[in-house]
Amino acid sequence: MSAPFRFPRFFVTAPSPCPYLPGKTERKVFTELRGPHAAELNEALGRIGFRRSQSVAYRPSCAGCQACISVRVVATEFRPNATQRRLMRRHSDLEVSACEAWTTEEQFSLLRRYLSVRHPDGGMHDMDEMDFADMVEQTPVDTYMIEYREPGVGGKPGRLVGACLTDRQSDGLSMIYSFFDPDHPERNGLGNYIILDHIVHAAKASLPYVYLGYWVEGAPRMRYKVRYRPLEKLTPKGWVPFEQETVPGAAVSKILAGAK
Repeated sequence: MSAPFRFPRFFVTAPSPCPYLPGKTERKVFTELRGPHAAELNEALGRIGFRRSQSVAYRPSCAGCQACISVRVVATEFRPNATQRRLMRRHSDLEVSACEAWTTEEQFSLLRRYLSVRHPDGGMHDMDEMDFADMVEQTPVDTYMIEYREPGVGGKPGRLVGACLTDRQSDGLSMIYSFFDPDHPERNGLGNYIILDHIVHAAKASLPYVYLGYWVEGAPRMRYKVRYRPLEKLTPKGWVPFEQETVPGAAVSKILAGAK
C-alpha cells in the first residue's frame, strides 16, 4: 500500500532586490520536493506557475507586483517563422544528446564563459563547481543535461557549445537553465536554437508544451520568449493564449542576440 499523499508546507523568503526590474524587490514562496510523490508534486505545481531549483519548487510572491508571468510554448502547434527556420538550418549540424544529470568539467567551463560574458553581475556569477553540481545533480524528478556539440572528428566527441538542464514531465519539457558559447564566431543565436530544438523534440514525442519559465514585462532580457508562437501565459483564469503586439522587425536582431 502506498503512503498517503501529504499536502506540502509552503514558506516565504525575505524580500531581496529584484534581478529583473530596477528598484523593485522580490519575494518567493517555495516548498520542498521530496518523498515518493516529488515528481507528481513538481508537475502539479508547474502547472500553476512554480519552477524547480534543485529539490525546491518556487514561484514569485512579490508584494504589489505581478510582472513575472509563467509562459509555455504549445509545441505540437508550433510552426517556425522564416528567421527561426534559417537559425535551425544554420545549426543543424550540431549533435544533440540527452545526458544523465551529472556534471562535467567541460560543462562547468562553458557555464563560466557564458556567465562572464552574458551575466557578469548576475546572482550566479560566483557559482563554483560544487554549486554547479548541486544545481544539476540534486533533482528528485526526471532530469537531463541536453548537450549540443559540433561534429566530432575521428570518433571523438566534438566541442561542447551549448547545454540545457531540462526536466521531462508528462505534459512537456521544462527548460530549467540553458547556457552556451557566447563568443563563437559562427554560432550566433545558440540560445534561441536550444529553445527551438526543445520545441521540435517535444512535438516529436507528442509532449504538448515547452515551459520557458517567466516572462517579465519591462525586462529586456525576457523579450525573446515572445518569439515562440503559439505561446500561452498563466492567468488567474488558467492558461490562455499570450496576446501581445508584435515586436518591430528592427528589434528582432537585438532580441535574438540577447537570448539566454
